[in-house]
Amino acid sequence: MNEQLKHFIQSNTPQVEAEMFALVEKIDAPAHLKESMLYSLKAGGKRIRPLFVLAVLEIYGKDLKAGLTVGAVIEMIHTYSLIHDDLPSMDNDDFRRGKPTNHKVFGDALATLAGDALNTLAFGILARMDLSAEQRIELVNLLSVAAGAEGMVGGQVLDMEGEQRQLSLTELEHVHVNKTGALLRFSIESGAVLANASQEDRATLKEYAHHIGLAFQIQDDILDIEGTTEELGKTAGKDVASDKSTYPALLTLAGAKEKLADHYQLAIAALDNLQVDVSLLREFAAYIVHRKN
Repeated sequence: MNEQLKHFIQSNTPQVEAEMFALVEKIDAPAHLKESMLYSLKAGGKRIRPLFVLAVLEIYGKDLKAGLTVGAVIEMIHTYSLIHDDLPSMDNDDFRRGKPTNHKVFGDALATLAGDALNTLAFGILARMDLSAEQRIELVNLLSVAAGAEGMVGGQVLDMEGEQRQLSLTELEHVHVNKTGALLRFSIESGAVLANASQEDRATLKEYAHHIGLAFQIQDDILDIEGTTEELGKTAGKDVASDKSTYPALLTLAGAKEKLADHYQLAIAALDNLQVDVSLLREFAAYIVHRKN
């Protein structure tokens, strides 16, 4: 990781987290529910999605303040999806980010409701932001698509339906363009909305986000094989044990690494169409393909 990206992450991650925790702590809700919500929000993580919002604002020279709130919202949606993914009825995981999963601490019912609460709170926060009505409506609409049946949730269903059978490469990419990629695309596109970027630039950033989303998932699949439970903060080898369709299973480990490099290069190539300093987004792309957890 180069110094520019390291400084950016170290400067902004604590601000995103402070915003996120404050937004939850101030709501009027049962104490035990808030405790469950904050337990998973405070479990850590790379905060890649909120940092992408801020990175887009940064390259356009815009104030990052609104990006902190939108980034916090995205992390709430992401965290709710992880709480639900870990439930016994889904992936049945005992650990997430090196800590017992939410349902292991609070029980299945409260974990489910904590996820529900984070999901619905996120949309309310967007609706109340100090932005133009057009921007608020667009952000709510884009997030509803990215997080719902047409995006993340739909991708999760396709992923479940693909268990116990080998998906084609096209089918596998369709799963992950939705399951992992949709929320990453929203992160980058929401930054462009806040920055008032042109439609041409937004199309270019979506192209970058598309390839970054697939690269992120391919690296996840590779790490499931090459990483340890300690490094990953979650159970290593779970995909193989569950007989899930993954890029290494379909293409071999070497083939998956080739595909990872392809999507990285396509993401970098998309940035060449922007007339702003894109060095920060280039470094984020490199970070995603070289990360160890």
